[in-house]
Amino acid sequence: MKKTIVVASGNKGKLKEIAEIFSDYEIIPLKELEAKLGKKFDIVEDEKTFKDNARVKAIQIAQQLGDNSIVMADDSGISIDALDGFPGVHTQRWMDADDHIKNLALLEKMKGKTNRKCKYTTAIAVSDGKMAISVDSSICGNVTHEVRGENGFGFDEIFELKRGLTLAEITSEEKYRISPRKKALNKIKNFLI
Repeated sequence: MKKTIVVASGNKGKLKEIAEIFSDYEIIPLKELEAKLGKKFDIVEDEKTFKDNARVKAIQIAQQLGDNSIVMADDSGISIDALDGFPGVHTQRWMDADDHIKNLALLEKMKGKTNRKCKYTTAIAVSDGKMAISVDSSICGNVTHEVRGENGFGFDEIFELKRGLTLAEITSEEKYRISPRKKALNKIKNFLI
């Protein structure tokens, strides 16, 4: 019988990536578990780093489940040098709008800035409620001057790789090869083996 990992995400792309890497486990999205149990899990993300946010989220959910379940959580975002690391850990929550509108607002904040360096970080944590392991991985790039590309989500359309294409302009296969999430998931997998 396969062990189960409850994943604190409803993002289909993330869930697919997790299922591929953790093929020896049954992957259950948290929203599916909430629907099954008729219970909403309360999560507070107010830490200062991606790793700490992921760790606390995994611990909080695992403790609320209370049955030694393995819970996986992530936190990721873009940190822009010219904006003192903004939006950083607030990437998903700094503005109540869809990704495209948030990206346009970030480009507005970057007007006139010559330093366009940024970093995309993903942190992954697993917890059984008693202990937690948290790892992260990053790639560096630059903020574009305009949105570019159709193959992505989040800030992909404004994150330019060193080769001049945005994350939204490369293929899914190319993105998967360089994915900080994939690298962080593989690090976590080594702990669970």
